[in-house]
Amino acid sequence: MDAVADAFEAVPRSGFLPGGVRAWAEEDRPLGIGYGQTSSQPRTVADMLHLLNVLPGQHVLDVGAGSGWTTALLAHLVGSTGSVLGVERVPQLAAWGEENLRRTAYGWAAISQAQAAVLGSPEQAPFDRILVSAAARHLPGALLDQLADPGRMVVPVAGVMTLVVRSGGHDEISEHGRYRFVPLVESPHE
Repeated sequence: MDAVADAFEAVPRSGFLPGGVRAWAEEDRPLGIGYGQTSSQPRTVADMLHLLNVLPGQHVLDVGAGSGWTTALLAHLVGSTGSVLGVERVPQLAAWGEENLRRTAYGWAAISQAQAAVLGSPEQAPFDRILVSAAARHLPGALLDQLADPGRMVVPVAGVMTLVVRSGGHDEISEHGRYRFVPLVESPHE
């Protein structure tokens, strides 16, 4: 079993969904979690995590943490020697996601409300891996500034899943298919 499949086995989606949609947790489709946000389609999440190639012990940023499911998956992948910070713009979702996360054994992961007009968490950067679960209009410079070297970031940009691999001060950018996401709330200067 690969690491991503193992994480999916260890972190069932159902524990991160509102009661009204839990019956559909196993279906491969996005599900509403309130406030105009969704829990992404599992196949999409798996695709993103495979591209991200998270390794044990890494420091990871999860942008658009929502219900906390992706944060918990990332926490499983980094293990207890790593750390994961999820950020979420919607205050109610940030609180609920953190509550969901606290019901897991992943004490090395946390979700906080994103700061107004700030993308990511610059004060806790650099991050070895950055996962963005919302669609950006263009590659977010504010998040690139928070990526470690070496590092990897996966972000849907204008409907295309984009992978940034940073190594030796150089960014290699590749595209990996079309996907639909809720819009990323970007900083005014982005």
